[in-house]
Amino acid sequence: MMADIIMQDSTGAKVATRVSEKTRIVLWARASGRCQFRGCNQSLIGDLIAGNEHANFGFVAHVVADKPGGPRGDPARSPLLRDSVGNLMLLCYRHHKLIDVDAVKQYPEEILLEMKAEHEARVSITTAIDQDKGSHILRYAAKIGGHESLVAYKDVASAILPERFPKEGKAIDIEMTGTPVEDDLTAYWEIERTHLRQKFIQRVKERIEAREIDHLSVFALAPIPLLVELGRLLGDITAVDVYQRHREPPGWGWPADPHPLAFDVFEPDHIVGPPALVLSLSGHVESQRVTSAIGAATIWQIVVPEPHNDIVKSPSDLARFRTLMRKTFNAIKRVHGEHEMIHVFAASPVSLSVEMGRVWMPKADLPLILYDQNRKLGGFQEALRIGPNC
Repeated sequence: MMADIIMQDSTGAKVATRVSEKTRIVLWARASGRCQFRGCNQSLIGDLIAGNEHANFGFVAHVVADKPGGPRGDPARSPLLRDSVGNLMLLCYRHHKLIDVDAVKQYPEEILLEMKAEHEARVSITTAIDQDKGSHILRYAAKIGGHESLVAYKDVASAILPERFPKEGKAIDIEMTGTPVEDDLTAYWEIERTHLRQKFIQRVKERIEAREIDHLSVFALAPIPLLVELGRLLGDITAVDVYQRHREPPGWGWPADPHPLAFDVFEPDHIVGPPALVLSLSGHVESQRVTSAIGAATIWQIVVPEPHNDIVKSPSDLARFRTLMRKTFNAIKRVHGEHEMIHVFAASPVSLSVEMGRVWMPKADLPLILYDQNRKLGGFQEALRIGPNC
């Protein structure tokens, strides 16, 4: 049934517009009660439910105006599209006024329809995810050099869609910001590791043991030794998806059409010293840098043809890396025996660093000595040890 619906326009005045109740209900449902203007997403339901007539709780806005003389109006199309849900957007007061009064020329029909389509597609995808696909988001950030590494919740929450959806509407945070000690000092590593372990036990492990968490989506930005330690803590105690932040284009989502990442392993011809595992994945690590740090060493290498920060493009890349790391840890132990420690010199993306820690098994693998490039002292310096009594 068509009826004159009394509404506020973008200036606050009450006007009559011919939009059927059925059309309005469909629009509100498709928009999930949120502003459809790109980047807004404000919930518009609260004041509507409360019945506050003076609240700016939501506006049914025409893309092509319902009258020829209105914004983007047309003599022939305005009457035809007046009650078409495809020509309507749900907007907050600010953005309704923006497109209809303040900046009409900046928001032509095609741009508004793009916004509407993007918003409704996102709602459709999100609400179609099965209930058992929920995941708790774990954010870990630590200082890298002189910079704090913060991980924005909005960015990471959207990255797990459509395979999963974020539980609780907030992240489990293990962040240490404002640390006075920088990562070129020995004290930094123990301070950060102690903090990481304590917060992980309190905020993650105890909840897993209480069966409150059955899946984690992990987003981390930190120096490589701490990322490996995070992976060690995660281990295989619950299902985990590890994500990679990409620089170009920026974001945490996986590319739509990734090419498989090929890893090469170079095993040493003979033993000349303790085992050193070199990962040249996000950058090159020359053998001379290794021997400068620890002297004569038997170098094992995992490399890619063109190392850079954005090499990891899909979860399958991570799966291949995990398999390769298991085989490499086993091979090093077989060649060097059970009484050695593996010296690790890694230039690797964050996700692969976490996965290396997840793969390492405390009862099966040799202990690790993790090195980090020290800017002040120059060259690699020991950062952390992973193993019994470490």
